Amino acid sequence: MKHSGTAPCAENDSMPIFVDSIAPPSAAARVAILMCTYHGQHYLAEQLDSIAAQTHDNWEVFASDDGSKDDTHAILQAYISKWGPGRLSMHFGPSEGFVANFLSLTCKADIQADYYAFSDQDDVWEADKLQRALAWLQTVPAGTPAIYCSRTCLVDYNNHTIGLSPLFRKPPSFAHALMQNIGGGNTMVFNNATRDLLRLAGDDVDVITHDWWAYLVVMACGGQVHYDPEPTLRYRQHGDNLVGSNVDLSARFARINMLWHGRFKDLNDQHIRALARLGTRITPQSRATLQQFEAARALPLLPRLKGLLRCGIHRQTFLGNMGIVVAALFNKI
Repeated sequence: MKHSGTAPCAENDSMPIFVDSIAPPSAAARVAILMCTYHGQHYLAEQLDSIAAQTHDNWEVFASDDGSKDDTHAILQAYISKWGPGRLSMHFGPSEGFVANFLSLTCKADIQADYYAFSDQDDVWEADKLQRALAWLQTVPAGTPAIYCSRTCLVDYNNHTIGLSPLFRKPPSFAHALMQNIGGGNTMVFNNATRDLLRLAGDDVDVITHDWWAYLVVMACGGQVHYDPEPTLRYRQHGDNLVGSNVDLSARFARINMLWHGRFKDLNDQHIRALARLGTRITPQSRATLQQFEAARALPLLPRLKGLLRCGIHRQTFLGNMGIVVAALFNKI
């Protein structure tokens, strides 16, 4: 493990590690790290230190603060002085929540790089996080939208290992993206073709999370998404998290409650409206799936079930897919 004093994330599943089989990324590839902060004084320095320790060192951090009243600004200013020019700049978010902050930062025209990485303020990146991401991204043609994401190692507030995020085995697809996000935003690294699509949709698009939106956009427009089974960061679980790991029983009950009260149906309405902003960039195949999905949702029970089955929507687990069936039965999809 690259961080002393912490237990490694054990992995018993045998899955291939792709990075060793392809060329290392070019050192010239520049990465813009899009970090959003809000009252981050407790863990921010540790995250910045883990970024400084990256084996791929051609990066710059763009930190967008959303109105912190603690020492977050002072910490960022200290690292600006410590690192020198071209390493860290501080910006001010729209103060409308983390989704608006990430989208605002992603769409800033004056941020230019070869690749872009979302960053939370309280994680700890493994030293090879950017290297692994770029090793895959460099194999994708420049004009093809692409996102790298990965599994995470879950840690407590003291950075002690407590588990792993779920291991997803089914391949990414648009039909899957309609029902579930495959990768946490804190693991995502993407290319300019993806960023162009996100900017086309705009920073004011009404979506539930920036990372699910990015996955949905790339899949809708014929892009590629790679899910790396190797954890590339230590995802801190603590009481101040705005979004947690989604793996414990409380998170599952919250999803059931959300489904039963119609929030899942509202979410699908949001995504359908948001995807309209992409216009002709959506592929014919994705458009056909989306139209079939939208039409099936409005049908009576049996035609609704048949229509949803035909369009291929699914989640990663058996229980997740049972949840889709239940939602469809009660017209809450």
